[in-house]
Amino acid sequence: MTTDSDATDADGTADADLGVHLPVAAQPSLDDLVGVGVHAEALGYERAWLPETWGRDAVTTLALLAERTAEIGIGSSLLNVYSRSPALLGETAATLQEASGGRFRLGLGPSGPAVIEGWHGVDFDRPLRRTRESVEIVRQVLAGDVVRYDGDCFELDGFRLRCAPPETPPPIDVGGMGPKAVELAGRFADGWHALMCSPDGLQSRAEDLERGASLGDRSADDVRVTLVLPCAVSEGDGGDRAHELVTEHVAFYVGGMGTFYRDALVRQGYDAAHDAHVAWGAGDREHAVEIVRGFVDDLAVWGTPEAARAALDRFCAVGVVDEVAVALPRGATDDDVAATVDALAPRA
Repeated sequence: MTTDSDATDADGTADADLGVHLPVAAQPSLDDLVGVGVHAEALGYERAWLPETWGRDAVTTLALLAERTAEIGIGSSLLNVYSRSPALLGETAATLQEASGGRFRLGLGPSGPAVIEGWHGVDFDRPLRRTRESVEIVRQVLAGDVVRYDGDCFELDGFRLRCAPPETPPPIDVGGMGPKAVELAGRFADGWHALMCSPDGLQSRAEDLERGASLGDRSADDVRVTLVLPCAVSEGDGGDRAHELVTEHVAFYVGGMGTFYRDALVRQGYDAAHDAHVAWGAGDREHAVEIVRGFVDDLAVWGTPEAARAALDRFCAVGVVDEVAVALPRGATDDDVAATVDALAPRA
């Protein structure tokens, strides 16, 4: 976690690293999806992150990306802790670390009941405890130890990697939006993935991160903060299409992905997120999008290349952020993805 004093370089430009959150909906083929990461490497992005939703699985995709790149970091953002066991997550992390030559970063999170119960058929039980225990077990696996673990969610005895463990274990990040989830990241993880946060909201959650780090007897500066930031760029229309893309993207998560995103925004002072959630649930998605339009500028980057770059710099300058991951909206086409990744690439 950076501090306010080191949030900008001497010339006044924001110094947070730039990553890219690969799109999960737009690409017609696996080759096209991996190609976005390959292009991001050529443009100088720090890391290519891939979420796992209901399309191509993250592990296969990241393995291909590792094989086709040489320098860019790769990471999962995020794998849920219900659809894979902690032992398997440890195996996966070790394998991707080997495949990438030490460039992998494991991002984990509980997701939510809409995904875990509705899509995976697993009880969404004790999400924070399960996340903590998963992190602890994965660390044992990556150390090459015989795993003996007696927890509230998991009991393991005898598992051990059959191959040599990574010489350098990959860092483990945790995603979270609520105070206790962020505290958990500060206490047990190597990084925190912030989602659906305004600049002011990030500063507020930094207090939770610091509290967690203190409980873990360490400094919050040791916890890398990655902001997953919806971004879109369009030219020739004043940025109107980009505005629609990020607004519809945020509205979908607030309205259609359970209560966690809504609650995170209400905690940041956006009470209208509740109304958007209700409207979406009632089938009035146009009204939900219109409500979100009133506060989306605080949560996303959009516009012409010049306007979007200025907005991105504002988020990069937030003192608690170490990396901003340019996240492509779910409705973005191939052309939208290319325009955004090119326009917001790290400056030379």
